[in-house]
Amino acid sequence: MGKATGFLEYERVENVGQEPLDRIKTYREFHTPLSDAERQKQGARCMDCGVPFCQAGKPIFGMVSGCPLNNLCPEWNDLVYKGFWDEAADRLLMTNCFPEFTSRVCPALCEKACTCGLYDDPVTVKENEYAIIEKAFASGYLKPNSPKVCTGKRVAVVGSGPSGLATALQLNKRGHQVTVFEREDHVGGLLMYGIPNMKLEKTIVQRRVDMMEAEGIEFRTSVNVGKDITAAELMERYDAVVLACGASNPRNIVAEGREADGIYYAVDFLKATTKSLINSNLSDGYYISAKYKNVIVIGGGDTGNDCVGTAIRHGCKSVVQLEMMPKLTDTRSANNPWPEWPRVCKTDYGQEEAIAVFGQDPRIYQTIVKRFIKDEKNHVRAVETIKLQSVMDAKTGRMRMEEIPGSEQILDADLVLIAAGFLGAQSYVTEAFGVEVTPRTNVATEAGKYKTSVEKVFTAGDMHRGQSLVVWAIREGREAAREVDTFLMGYTNL
Repeated sequence: MGKATGFLEYERVENVGQEPLDRIKTYREFHTPLSDAERQKQGARCMDCGVPFCQAGKPIFGMVSGCPLNNLCPEWNDLVYKGFWDEAADRLLMTNCFPEFTSRVCPALCEKACTCGLYDDPVTVKENEYAIIEKAFASGYLKPNSPKVCTGKRVAVVGSGPSGLATALQLNKRGHQVTVFEREDHVGGLLMYGIPNMKLEKTIVQRRVDMMEAEGIEFRTSVNVGKDITAAELMERYDAVVLACGASNPRNIVAEGREADGIYYAVDFLKATTKSLINSNLSDGYYISAKYKNVIVIGGGDTGNDCVGTAIRHGCKSVVQLEMMPKLTDTRSANNPWPEWPRVCKTDYGQEEAIAVFGQDPRIYQTIVKRFIKDEKNHVRAVETIKLQSVMDAKTGRMRMEEIPGSEQILDADLVLIAAGFLGAQSYVTEAFGVEVTPRTNVATEAGKYKTSVEKVFTAGDMHRGQSLVVWAIREGREAAREVDTFLMGYTNL
């Protein structure tokens, strides 16, 4: 390392975020990057540790520690410190197809495993990654790079989320002719319609799509495979097919009154807002508005937080986020040591904004919805909740959540958003191709493999592993591309 004592000399400094009451006025990203000189100091904090857990991507007690892409973090941190930005981009792009996405939306597994974080603050790995890739785009260093040799093989990729895009990028690099089918009107899958602009502006997605098109990849939007075009047609026209349609079945809340109007899945709420922003900056009114409404968000994860932030930007009257599990501790507990993933309470941007606007954290823990209360027009007007407590199951010896009698509460609700996660692939696609699925309705393969039960049909991403992170989707797409390449060519150099 060029600055072996950098972690002793420099404190962790992060990109400055706009104040909550200011940033809620727009749907733009709201962090200001550091200067190059300050960013180089942050690169200098990488401490030449003996074992770089940041890039390991290995499970420890059931939780992955470090980057699933095995990004060469110490190498490009050192190159950032030395000011070798182009070389840093080369090292970064060796393992990560889309650093511009992961540097915005990844929860930074690398930083949670950083050795510097054992007794001090971890290195700003995620922001260093952001600086590298944005400088590569801005300087013109990153240009379309079409394959010099074509194999004559044709591959169809169904779905244009991060796994589908990664698969397409890698296979095109190898010289195969790749066509990506997307049922929506824009390419990107959850990157386009599942993640709000505040975390990932859509111009960033389109910038990459434009580059991939310039490299020879064909995108066909508004084509729903299994409906607009049959599986048989794809199987006839292409030498291999990769299913990367995501985990598209939202988990429902089964409770009395669920049929009431005004109850939506979070993905529909977020998608409608993004579509309207793209088409008209919300002036067309074709979105699910939270303006002047009491909003209840069911689900305490990232998607629930995105709903909170979006509802506040709409101008909601109030917002409450229900979480069935207990609040995590604010710091690591003794049974959760480094470099395990830290099971600690995180206050994300949407919750920060709710605190700034309404004066309190929107989350209510250990609480579920018992019933939805309707008005005379069949529209939801309130929800009845009940508190939960952790108890030991006498049979299994495990802790489980059970209701606390008498803890019911009525909360006003004009709009309810269900952000309870997703369950597996949509059946019309899996049935169209005849692939086997697991009991959780994910597409089945051998462990560590991507070939399905149907000849020349492969799968990757959430459709394969279940709902997960963008960084895992990219890894799956890269690995699936290797397997497809081997199938087509008898070997692979990807």
